[in-house]
Amino acid sequence: MISWTDSLEIAISLEEAHPDIDPITINFVDLRELVMALEDFNEGDTQCGEKILEAIQMCWIDEK
Repeated sequence: MISWTDSLEIAISLEEAHPDIDPITINFVDLRELVMALEDFNEGDTQCGEKILEAIQMCWIDEK
């Protein structure tokens, strides 16, 4: 199971699931929805904040 604090693991999963999306241009609302839709992600959105989404986005950019 992936949680919000697993930024790198989330980024890798996002890159595998959505290679056509440019992580530089995605907004945080859409990013949050993509994370919550991941198969291995089973955590609510109450733990999610801007800093967590920014960390995920930066890891995704690095993976790209």
